[in-house]
Amino acid sequence: MMARETDQGRTSSDKVGTICRALRRAIIEQALEPGAKLPEDALGERFGVSRTIARHALGQLAAEGLVELRRNRIAVVATPSWQEARDTFDIRIELERLVVRQLAGRLSRAQIAALKAHVDAEDAARGGPDAVSIRLATEFHILLATMTESPILIRYVSEIAYRCCLILSLFSRPHSSECAINEHRLLIDTLAEGGADKVMSLMHSHLDSVADRALVAQAKPRGRDIMDILAPYAETPPARPAGKAGPGRSLRRDAAE
Repeated sequence: MMARETDQGRTSSDKVGTICRALRRAIIEQALEPGAKLPEDALGERFGVSRTIARHALGQLAAEGLVELRRNRIAVVATPSWQEARDTFDIRIELERLVVRQLAGRLSRAQIAALKAHVDAEDAARGGPDAVSIRLATEFHILLATMTESPILIRYVSEIAYRCCLILSLFSRPHSSECAINEHRLLIDTLAEGGADKVMSLMHSHLDSVADRALVAQAKPRGRDIMDILAPYAETPPARPAGKAGPGRSLRRDAAE
């Protein structure tokens, strides 16, 4: 009896994880825009699970800041405020400075090769959809965090990086993949050289630039049906990554302006 209950619990957990990964990727790739409704019954039908399992998945994504749970069990993709967007980038900068400080001069050849291969994939995606470039750029940072082998850094960097994707879908102008790729290659080279202070400064500048490129031109809702939006994400579960301010104001401008 205990073994059966354990198996059932594991199966439910796996299903929750599958839904979370699919919704997370749909949000990152901007298929689901901020404010989009996430009905439990529609999610259950799309993923072939009960409403209870769908509710657990939404609760997990709410804990990550990607979903908002409102009254009467209504869940929507989160819509961060302008101040939340600023704070999120500030916190991310400090977290990722810790990541590169830990990694500077300590990466193996295999790890450096994996990072370079990932940036090559970013380069290959240039000219395609901005959302794919943003996802790959985000996964580069999560890959760096994974290489620290620090569970707390991996968890918090992953969550805040995904939330930054949501912010970019709400506030940013077109993604500059060329800038991101060049900056990522420079980060890898500096990590290999081992200069902790230099690579921390580079990471700060890189994420500062990402925030500066995010202008408040809020995207217009597309009004697509959630069943159609989630179809490709439900059919092909995504793999885990390896290892209102006025127009013209950037996320990193001082409030004193």
